[in-house]
Amino acid sequence: MDQAVTAPETLSLALTGSGGAGAMTAGTLFLEAAGRAGWYGLMTRSVGPQIRGGEAAAMLRLGTGPVDGHGDRFDVLVALDWRNVDRFAAEIPLDRHSLVIADTGAGAMPEAIAASGARTATLPFAELAKAIKGGRPNIVALGAMARLVGLPEPILAAAAAATLGRRGIAAEDAAAAVAAGFAAAAALPHTPGLTTTTHRDAERWKLTGNQAAGLGCLNAGVRFVAVYPITPATDMLEWLAPRLPEVGGQLVQAEDEIAAVNMIIGAAYAGTPAMTATSGPGLALMTESLGLAVAAEVPIVVIDVMRGGPSTGIPTKSEQSDLNIALYGLHGDAPHLVLGALSVGDCLFTAQWAVHLAEALQAPAIVLTDQFVGQAVAVIDRPEPSGLHAERRVATRPAPDWQRYAVTADGVSEMVLPGAPGALYTADGLEHDPRGTPSSRADHHLQQLDKRLDKLVGHDYGPAWAEIDGAGEGDIAVVTWGSTSAPVREAVARARAGGLGVRMIALRLLAPPRPAQMAAALAGVRRVLVVEQSHGAQFLDYLRAHYALPAEVRSLARPGPLPIRPADVHDALTVWS
Repeated sequence: MDQAVTAPETLSLALTGSGGAGAMTAGTLFLEAAGRAGWYGLMTRSVGPQIRGGEAAAMLRLGTGPVDGHGDRFDVLVALDWRNVDRFAAEIPLDRHSLVIADTGAGAMPEAIAASGARTATLPFAELAKAIKGGRPNIVALGAMARLVGLPEPILAAAAAATLGRRGIAAEDAAAAVAAGFAAAAALPHTPGLTTTTHRDAERWKLTGNQAAGLGCLNAGVRFVAVYPITPATDMLEWLAPRLPEVGGQLVQAEDEIAAVNMIIGAAYAGTPAMTATSGPGLALMTESLGLAVAAEVPIVVIDVMRGGPSTGIPTKSEQSDLNIALYGLHGDAPHLVLGALSVGDCLFTAQWAVHLAEALQAPAIVLTDQFVGQAVAVIDRPEPSGLHAERRVATRPAPDWQRYAVTADGVSEMVLPGAPGALYTADGLEHDPRGTPSSRADHHLQQLDKRLDKLVGHDYGPAWAEIDGAGEGDIAVVTWGSTSAPVREAVARARAGGLGVRMIALRLLAPPRPAQMAAALAGVRRVLVVEQSHGAQFLDYLRAHYALPAEVRSLARPGPLPIRPADVHDALTVWS
């Protein structure tokens, strides 16, 4: 059992195998069955640098309550084979309470696994599969896992039949493979299971963060998407491609990232809410055009699914190191929106909110997710509708004295659709006067700089700017953002259970800063721990630049690919216990 002392009750499992062994298929199928059993769950994947194919690990955490991140250790590791497991062994922490099961023909256990002290056993997955028509070792292994963790055999068999039936395997053969593994595991050491129930108080969804972000954009009214494929954002675009036509929209694959961002600027200028998705290298190419969107006040959304960098970096691993370029990468004074999603489910709300804000404030918005939340698959409660959608201030019948960039009380001026009578204006990257006429006058430059900044700073973003857990509690705060919110939340709950007064502040809105709101959130705090997944402590530098922090600040900054775990955060807090 995962050693966290807080709810929900959880179990952590991992399946590993070489290319073609079916570890990822098995993991996805097991998560599906867990959802049918009434559990929540999360599955992430780890693969080698080749991006597609090759060795892989499916890492699952199942729980009786919502699960947003991994725990400190894994209870069960099932190895279909041992080929190249050393490439991600460090991502699957084991201890003497863990159980490792390998196929009898897998060969010698790697030293990195043996050194953990975990209990070990072998089962003849491949041999049992040969005796079954259409039998597969990975499905037999799932049967064994189900027996170990208390997942009822019929539920797994039904899930296997539904999934494998689409691949031409008969339901009875899939059930036989599950049953063979279930029976073979009877003699293995006992592993505490979860309480199973098929009763659900609410509808559950199984989706990835990339899918959730894509859905959020559709819900908000995005109807044009221009893309250039890049790991780990491509599967969002693949998900959107068949769904946009269903709502009257269109997706276009551009020749590169520069073309993609320019296409969405054109679509948005013409009146259609638009977005693109990319990763760090693509965002770097888009920054000049993002500046154009700032200057011309054209609303667009760019979702950056971050990966390890710099340059090509580690395309298949997660990191939060695009923060600086998202905040400061545009040349000149170019205020824009930057948001960060906190979990798989939160990708939906954050993307939808970003579209709403971009359209309402006529500004580009960058949404930061990462490989962890973007490609993780989660079983979650169906999100409550936010009601946010694209609302743009448009002049359908411009007045005779209409000015595109008029200075207004809130800094937002009326847009028009191209070709509207009496509303001809220049929309480009040159500085301009209120009518849009290019100008190099100092007063016009200052006027428009103030306008573009004031409309963002003065907007009321409400409580969604951050998720605050334990407001007003204790004199210690853990400040974080993005996917590291999950381990922080668990660590904070664990620290409270141990008697430590601590609160969590997870920022969702990164730009513009909210100094008054942060001051209120930090009221009574004397010590701050800043948690992030970057090598250069970019988030800490951002906080120090824009917020008044207490004198005592500690940093827990770690680059990918190893995730920050709840115990890492809890250990960092114990110096103040």
